[in-house]
Amino acid sequence: MARVLVIGCGGVANVAIRKCCMRSDIFGELCIASRTLSKCEALKAELDGKTKTVVTVAKVDADSFDELCALIRAYKPDLVMNIALPYQDRTIMDACLACGVNYMDTANYEPEDTDDPEWRKVYDARCKREGFSAYFDYSWQWAYKEKFEKAGLTALLGSGFDPGVTQVFCAYAQKHLFDEIDTIDILDCNGGDHGYPFATNFNPEINLREVSAPGSYWENGKWVEIPAMSIKREYNFEGVGDKDMYLLHHEEIESLAKNIKGVKRIRFFMTFGQSYLTHMKCLENVGMLSTVPVDFDGHKIVPIQFLKALLPDPASLGPRTVGKTNIGCIFTGRKDGKEKTAYIYNICDHQECYREVKSQAISYTTGVPAMIGAAMLVTGKWSKAGVYTAEQFDPDPFMADLNAYGLPWKVVDDPVLVK
Repeated sequence: MARVLVIGCGGVANVAIRKCCMRSDIFGELCIASRTLSKCEALKAELDGKTKTVVTVAKVDADSFDELCALIRAYKPDLVMNIALPYQDRTIMDACLACGVNYMDTANYEPEDTDDPEWRKVYDARCKREGFSAYFDYSWQWAYKEKFEKAGLTALLGSGFDPGVTQVFCAYAQKHLFDEIDTIDILDCNGGDHGYPFATNFNPEINLREVSAPGSYWENGKWVEIPAMSIKREYNFEGVGDKDMYLLHHEEIESLAKNIKGVKRIRFFMTFGQSYLTHMKCLENVGMLSTVPVDFDGHKIVPIQFLKALLPDPASLGPRTVGKTNIGCIFTGRKDGKEKTAYIYNICDHQECYREVKSQAISYTTGVPAMIGAAMLVTGKWSKAGVYTAEQFDPDPFMADLNAYGLPWKVVDDPVLVK
């Protein structure tokens, strides 16, 4: 049985931890660590007497390399599950390397301070070289590949739903459904309603930065960047109905372009209602999405962090969110010399998620794959030294666990394609 250190205790971490504790045959011991110790203690109290997994808690600042190393060396885990903020990915990876432990996360690195001169220099060069301007990308973490290989350690990047499950869907399609894949459209539909005028379903800082950034897609070997929200399509999602969706930049496009042989185009679409977009545009216009500190009453505040404090906590949305999510991938290509299309997707019900783990479906669809990714690593089903994304491993055991632990998937032939 494995000994695992979980860094983070927000909505996604809550789901991942609860699901790990349902698999005590694999996860024998679990330490929940966060800057806010009271959150860890409250979750531990809920789990006490309901699981055979031995749960402990610890306080740690995930921005502090020294604190992370001290905790890792004291606890001696087989794996560190990073379910904190993407800002902290590199610091936690550094600590894992220093302490000789495997690593995984749910989202790729992006900087908290986008005006940092050192980061900006690398970013500007990447924008010119690659052709997309999103703040988040894999290059910073891929740079650790040789270090993890030499240490004999595995780092699994982005084991959430998208990224994560969507990449496993692509690996499964490549292995079982197609000889050649031409196009991939990733569709992320949230048909849930939480009843608030405006709220985000995961960390507001990350969510709003992602959505307000220019969109981009991969086509014929290069990036094509477009103004934010400038490509809109309508799609009828099973379990949800007709929804407007918009093309966004998303991190799994970057890795899939490298790892799905011969793919000619990859796009990512996410659904948004008009009310959400109107609120977001207004906040952007008045500067509330800015990451640049401003002076207020003699104090420096970051507008988007202040906004985060005003918005509902995503972890609190579970009891009031109704409806379903539908997330999946549409493929075109060939099998046995014939043209073929297929759609692999999952439908998840917000209220069913809340009844099981006291969470809405957005946290659920990220937290369950985090647990499954951890299970792949600690059982050795996914095991090779270096830094990898989910599509670089055998998809079959992961796909089996999706069916077994709450995210069953469907394959539909000849789906309606996105024009």
